[in-house]
Amino acid sequence: MVIQNAAVEDIPALLDLLRQVGQVHHRGRPDLFRPDAQKYDEIALEALLRRPDRPIFVAREGASVLGYAFCVHKETAGDPVLTDRRTLYIDDLCVDAAHRRRGVGTALLAHVRAYARERGFDDVTLNVWAFNDDARAFYAAQGFTPQRIFLEEGL
Repeated sequence: MVIQNAAVEDIPALLDLLRQVGQVHHRGRPDLFRPDAQKYDEIALEALLRRPDRPIFVAREGASVLGYAFCVHKETAGDPVLTDRRTLYIDDLCVDAAHRRRGVGTALLAHVRAYARERGFDDVTLNVWAFNDDARAFYAAQGFTPQRIFLEEGL
């Protein structure tokens, strides 16, 4: 398995994985997530691939994309409350359902962490939905801990 920057030719596989994520979210919270929704379309992905502050990494074996990590450079500077920080935010991470529990997610996270360290980021952050027990367990096993808790009350 190789982890590398995504390329335009990876867009069909990225779209398939984005649909998988959309289905997980819709099943978990159909009150929030539309059926058959996906976060990005082909045009948005092409634009993201040109942005150095929004790296997308893919795990591949041969021509097959096994998973991805969409990342975002975030910086807090001059805030009256928060300290100055450079954070690499994982906007989305997905491993193809057929390849889960084979170390693909762990390899993607290792690559993201190395990328962040090499570029002087202070930390790596991400959000995970409370209903997504598998993802929560995976990130906890990888050493991630809660930074804040987002609460809701339905009316």
